[in-house]
Amino acid sequence: MTCRSSEELNQLVLEAKGYTKFGKVADYIPALKKADPDDLSVAIYHPDGTCLSAGDVKLKITLQSISKVLALALALLDCGEEEVFCKIGYEPTGDPFNSIVKLEISKPAKPLNPMINAGALVVTHMIKGVSADDRFNRLLQFVRKLAGNPLITFCEEVAVSEFETAHLNRSLCYFMKQHGIINEDVEELIDLYTKQCAIEMNCLDLARIGLVLALDGVEPLTNNRLIPTQIARICKTLMVTCGMYNASGEFAVRVGIPAKSGVSGGIMGAVPNRFGIGIFGAALDEKGNSIAGLKILEMLSKRYDLSMF
Repeated sequence: MTCRSSEELNQLVLEAKGYTKFGKVADYIPALKKADPDDLSVAIYHPDGTCLSAGDVKLKITLQSISKVLALALALLDCGEEEVFCKIGYEPTGDPFNSIVKLEISKPAKPLNPMINAGALVVTHMIKGVSADDRFNRLLQFVRKLAGNPLITFCEEVAVSEFETAHLNRSLCYFMKQHGIINEDVEELIDLYTKQCAIEMNCLDLARIGLVLALDGVEPLTNNRLIPTQIARICKTLMVTCGMYNASGEFAVRVGIPAKSGVSGGIMGAVPNRFGIGIFGAALDEKGNSIAGLKILEMLSKRYDLSMF
């Protein structure tokens, strides 16, 4: 059984909106402070092309950490599984997503997984191209193809805001450069990474990408394979184990689907072989996940038996 009416979805949004007052918007990136904490929207994309939605689903948001999944898929296409996971681990962590602690106690200084900032920076470092601009454009074209939307671009204001305040990410990069995990100019990498995080789209685009992942890399309306099966499965596995920051274990119990969140309040879900979900709710909980967005997913999972466990 799946949700088949936008009215039903709208009821869930109205119910979940009551939780926005318990969260707050991300304030450590100045451009994200402007978000309205009461904004909440959701889209569900089915393989037959039908899309249910509730709330202002046309509102654009930046991907932030959701982009880590898409960059990982491209890096795996560029370099292969062995090379990527030679430099990054697969293991979840109980530490915050921007922590440097595990790098200091690992030998070598290898990030635990691609969904924490240290690991994501290494992933972006492995995207191929003749220049940082070329690498970003390759990633952007890849994202456009997955979303079926050639108009997707990035928010320059957010990218600049993140670049100017990315002191901790610079520290992670310099630490890993010292240990030979990355070997490019740190400022170029930070510029590329902040543009990656500032790629913006709406909930409909997000749900459509979630659907491609849910179907192991196939775009259902054209039947084109956009991502190899194994790469799609790697991405979904890491979304389950590490996708919701250090709340991933609780999320697996309460919701039980592959999902990735970002501090802009976005969540991308991929319900295996069923549908893709895109959510935006700017008010975050203490772990950095959309507080009302999590509530919507929890209600959807219980009502429609979405958990894969």
